[in-house]
Formats: sequence, C-alpha cells, structure tokens
Amino acid sequence: MNIAIIPARSGSKRIPRKNVKPFLGFPIIKYSIQAALESNLFTKVIVSTDCNEIKQISESFGAEVPFLRSSLNSSDTATTLDVLKEVCDEISNKNHVDFNNVCCIYPTAPLMTSKSILDSFEAFTTGKYTSLIPVTKYEFSVYRSLKVENDKTVSWLFPEFANTRSQDLSDVCHDVGQFYWLKKSFTQAPTAIL
Repeated sequence: MNIAIIPARSGSKRIPRKNVKPFLGFPIIKYSIQAALESNLFTKVIVSTDCNEIKQISESFGAEVPFLRSSLNSSDTATTLDVLKEVCDEISNKNHVDFNNVCCIYPTAPLMTSKSILDSFEAFTTGKYTSLIPVTKYEFSVYRSLKVENDKTVSWLFPEFANTRSQDLSDVCHDVGQFYWLKKSFTQAPTAIL
C-alpha cells in the first residue's frame, strides 16, 4: 500500500502563499492533489500543512489533512524528511494506517501528471530501490560555473576545469522538484534516479 504526502507549509519567504497562488484559475496545490488522486496508487493523499486556509483548500480538492503540522516542522529549518516522518508516525501510530511506500509530492508542481507518478512507481518497484527521484541534466555543465565575488569580479567555481572543453565534462543532474518515492523505513533523501 502507498501513501502520498504533499508538504505545504504556509511560511514561504521567497514567494508568500506560494502553495495556494492561482495557476490557470486554481490554487496551484490542486494540480498535485489531482495527479495523486488520478494515479489511483494511494490509499491516502495527505497534505501536511500548518495553515487552516491550505487545509480547507486541500480538502476541497479531495486530499486529507488529518492534523496540522507541528511548530517544529513548520519552521524554516525543518527538512522535508522531518515533515514526512511526522506524517508517517502520526498515521501509523495514531491512525493505524498500514503502508509500504511514501510518495512525497511537491505542492508547486502543476505540470506533473498521474502518468509520471505511475511510471515512476513502476520503476521504483521493479528496480527494487529504497528511494527514487526524477532528475534532469543541467543545460550547461556546472563545472564551468562562475561565482561573483564581493568586489564584482568573477572567479571559477571549479578552476581545475577552466580550460576543459564543455563536451569533455561529465553530465550533472538536478532534482526536477516534482516528487520522490521512499520506502516506509526511509532515513535519508532519495538515491536512485529516474
């Protein structure tokens, strides 16, 4: 059995109220909830939030919000893993919900589809991974990165590659920021890629 957890804290500093900002006529979190529900993979689609407004909006689109997030996990320093563990502990121990896998779905991923979730679940389970995360390659090698110094000059972030042709550098990837899968017994961030 699988559960989806959508972490949607209210205190974003860069984009205030980002999880409920309108996107194509709906609060952006609606698309993540919808993709999770349409996949038919989850016994529960749970939103973890510290905000009654996000709770009400999430429930109106079919997600469950069984409790408000603790103040400890609502801080700027709380990690996503801390939030996931809080939800898993709460629903396992207090609500006696049995599950094997957790899919953390970010609330600001409106282009994600249920097919992406289904395809990734197949890769996750057939590959016998303990975690899986979708990634994409950087468009240009990060090994050719520059940093701006305080005096407005630039310097190489990786000076050892300053004279290396870009086609000779290894590809580097980054998380696409949509979702990831974990076994229930997770202790660290995802390691397998899709």
